[in-house]
Amino acid sequence: MQFRNHRRAGDIVELAARYAHEGADELVFYDITASPENRTVDRVWVDRVARELDIPFCVAGGVRSVADAERILASGADKISINSPALEQPDLIDALAARFGSQCVVLGVDSRQVDGHWQVFSHTGSEATTRGAGRDTLQWLDEAEQRGAGEIVLNCMQQDGVKGGYDIEHVGAAAEQSSLPVVASGGAGAITHFQTLFEETAASAALAATVFHDKIIAIPELKTTLRNAGIEIRP
Repeated sequence: MQFRNHRRAGDIVELAARYAHEGADELVFYDITASPENRTVDRVWVDRVARELDIPFCVAGGVRSVADAERILASGADKISINSPALEQPDLIDALAARFGSQCVVLGVDSRQVDGHWQVFSHTGSEATTRGAGRDTLQWLDEAEQRGAGEIVLNCMQQDGVKGGYDIEHVGAAAEQSSLPVVASGGAGAITHFQTLFEETAASAALAATVFHDKIIAIPELKTTLRNAGIEIRP
């Protein structure tokens, strides 16, 4: 919960195949300890996942160079996501966008409210390594867009794992601030949370994990409910 107490949810390839079969539009894979451990994603599992999926998937974890991204994309990923390395080296966003195109570059932003302001955090894969990045979240979104990022995944840290719903105020402000697609992450616990997100913010997508891993929500039921509520959802 709240970027702590991580647990195993199952085999990565089996879960990926299950979600694709159930109708997920896209999958995102985080190697959450890659940056804290100063390493890059293991391409072996990326290749295994790519052989199973017929939907787009994004990979995040320790991508520090164009060469790192090249290897991951060559293994079958459709997008790469950068977070802590981009904070340490903002020019990396420019370089990746120039080499692969903005549509391939996702900026992951781990953010929480501090003294009334949303602030960015880095190296959040471990509680021991998590630290403030010294950046205002909305300003960082602006800079990333100018540098060539094509999509934002906003991880609302205070909501992560608590299943109390998405941080509507936070996501709403980010989606209003940026002209890029904003994917909301952190807080999903019920189908109504997804509906509220799309009805009250301009978020382009919603990311969730535990509710699907634990079969609390079935993807087909979720999509049907949202469609019946008048929210535009892919079949």
